[in-house]
Amino acid sequence: MVQKDKLLARRIYLYLGALFITSLVVSNLIFQKFFYWKPFGDLTVFGVSLFEISVGVLPYPITFLITDLISEIFGRKKANQIVTAGIFASFFSMGLVLLADVAPAIESSPLDDAIFSRVFALSPIAVLASMLAYLAAQYIDIAIYHFWKKLTRGKYLWLRNNFSTFLSQFVDTFTVVGLLCIFKVLPWDLFFGLVVSGFLFKIFIALIDTPFLYFFVYIMRKRFNLAIGEEIDLDA
Repeated sequence: MVQKDKLLARRIYLYLGALFITSLVVSNLIFQKFFYWKPFGDLTVFGVSLFEISVGVLPYPITFLITDLISEIFGRKKANQIVTAGIFASFFSMGLVLLADVAPAIESSPLDDAIFSRVFALSPIAVLASMLAYLAAQYIDIAIYHFWKKLTRGKYLWLRNNFSTFLSQFVDTFTVVGLLCIFKVLPWDLFFGLVVSGFLFKIFIALIDTPFLYFFVYIMRKRFNLAIGEEIDLDA
């Protein structure tokens, strides 16, 4: 690969990493607001209304699309590096939020201490649960993605995209809801309903992102003249 193409590839990787970290950090900042989406009417699952979920799940699936794209074009090592950077950025951003919460508001501040704390002061247990679930899900997603990529010799992009995301999203949902129940942030009678509802919503989003993955992979392969299954080695 010529130097000009290598520089472009590194720039694309940097931008993808920025989008990944932004989506992850924002999902942690906004997760305390919940909304409902009822395409099938007022259905309930184990006593929980279907698709009554945190707005934090809206940007979160983007992270799986990005890691799949990075895995396909830049390889497993670079995908894992983005995940590690994401966990660092998340804890750093949470630290800044907690620091801002400690700083006392002046009388003329548009937000007083109580309102700011209610909106932005995150539960340490909720953050810990989210981060542990994130780590488990993302590393599992990348590992399974490359298992199927190797097994199929780079073919059947839809298969590794969906199979890796389905399992990793289940691990993510099960882990975060389970930890919140263990630490008594949520009652156990909501466990199964929240797991099923959250998992089904994420699966729906995962199915939607498959055409986008095909589109971006096609553009990248054409631009860098990559064969099916071939990856760009940014460290070379």
